[in-house]
Order: sequence, then C-alpha cells, then structure tokens
Amino acid sequence: MPDYFYSLVDSTPILLKQLTVCSFEVISESEKINGRSISEYIRDYLTLDIDINRLFPSGFSEHYPELWKLLSGYFSLRILRQDFFETLITFMCAQGIGMHLIRKQVTMLCHTFGEKRSILFNGKSITLYSFPTPLSLAEADIVMLSRCTNNNRIRATNISRAARSFMDGALDPELLRNPHLPLPELRSMLCRNPGIGYKIADCIALFGLGRFDAFPVDTHVKQYLAYWFHSSNALKPLSPVRYLELDCEARTILNPDMAGYAGHLLFHCWRREIKKLRTF
Repeated sequence: MPDYFYSLVDSTPILLKQLTVCSFEVISESEKINGRSISEYIRDYLTLDIDINRLFPSGFSEHYPELWKLLSGYFSLRILRQDFFETLITFMCAQGIGMHLIRKQVTMLCHTFGEKRSILFNGKSITLYSFPTPLSLAEADIVMLSRCTNNNRIRATNISRAARSFMDGALDPELLRNPHLPLPELRSMLCRNPGIGYKIADCIALFGLGRFDAFPVDTHVKQYLAYWFHSSNALKPLSPVRYLELDCEARTILNPDMAGYAGHLLFHCWRREIKKLRTF
C-alpha cells in the first residue's frame, strides 16, 4: 500500500499518509481513537506540539555550523508518543540485536498473539495485526513465545514477567509517566525488571512515556559524541558508570529537558550523513 502507513490502534484500523511536513491524511472507520478525536490523537502521537527550536540551546548553530547544516535536513523527523506496553515489550526484544531481527520478532509476536483484522481499501485487501495484549503475553507458553524472540527463552521469560508486572500494577504507566519523577528514579524503577538495563530503560522512557529528557546511549550515539562533540569518554568502552557519565555530558551540549529528542535527530543524521547507512 504505497504512501500509506497502516496499523490497528485500539482495535481500530488506521491508514495514515503524510501530505506535508505537518499535515496528514487519516482514514479510519471510527471518528475517535482511544476516546479522542482522530486529529487530536494524531497530533499528540506525532508530537506536532513540540517546537523543534526547543531541542537545541541558543548558540548551538553558531558553535557547530557544519553539523547544523547537516542536521537541518532532519528537523521534520518526529519522535512518536507510543503506547507504553508496546514500547516496553518492543525494546525488550531489541537488546543486543539489529533492526532486522527486532522487526522480525515484533512481527512474529503480533502474528502469533495479536488480533487479526482484514480490511478493504481501494479494492485491495489489507491484513492487519494488533500488538498482543498484556494478558496474552502473560499467559503465553514460553516455548511458543521464545519462537518469537529468536529462540531466546530467557528473553521470552522476561517478556512474560514484564506483562504480568504490567497487569498487577508493578509496572504502572501512570506512576512512571509522572513528569515530576526524576529521570534517575524512573530509570531505576524500570531496571528492576529482568531484561531491562540503562539503555532499554531510557528508550522506554523516551518513546513510551514521553520523557524527552531521556537520552539513550548506544554505539552510534557514542560515535557521534566523540566525532562531533569531541568527547574523550565516548572513545572508551561503555560501562554502566560511563553510560551515566555520557548521559550527563550530553546534557551540557543539548537542552537537558529535550536531550533525548535532540539526540534522536542527531542519531539519524549520524547514521545517514556520516555512516552513509540507508536502511535499518
């Protein structure tokens, strides 16, 4: 289905097509998503309320003029405000592997444990799968679940435990979404769950809890911190202590409350403009 992105959201089929940087065509059989008007939901989901000018401190463009030229082509890139549970499980699938395998695992989870829907659009049949419910993953047979996690039974067990923690309130998104909760405390609460370390916790916070101050550090982030910002720490092996040091360092370069959002633009700019990577 060219030009359209499509998915099931709250059991509702949604087709989305970008028209301009900030305008979209949305096709749905319902006038509301999760109890909100479609326009309100999409604006929030695509973070169209975020002013890109807030991402970088005053004087950043003058201090890093060559980087700014490269980065200017990425200002239309948006972080999504994704569902907490989907983000939690997706990033638990992401530990230590590439995007191809991550996509494969999430697709298998949806096909195996999600809801299947078929719709007709422009005379063509489209098959959609919802993300699995917490109950379906909490009660899943571990052997069957491990088939969706690259045969990693430990990962499957951790996912099942996380689903149960979500259901019994130990992983409460309303508590975790509290904007006054200090980021180190939020990270610590997420890391209590097996299979979640600092980076995965920060990814969950950034993409699933709207904590745009969360700054996940991976290989690409280390590389651009060293290359563009001359961080000597970024040249050293990544340990838990160094992870937190790089996190603090990034906040001296970027606006602290939007460090993760800005870091995401830098991440994609680095991969495409410097590393010349075209696919994930």
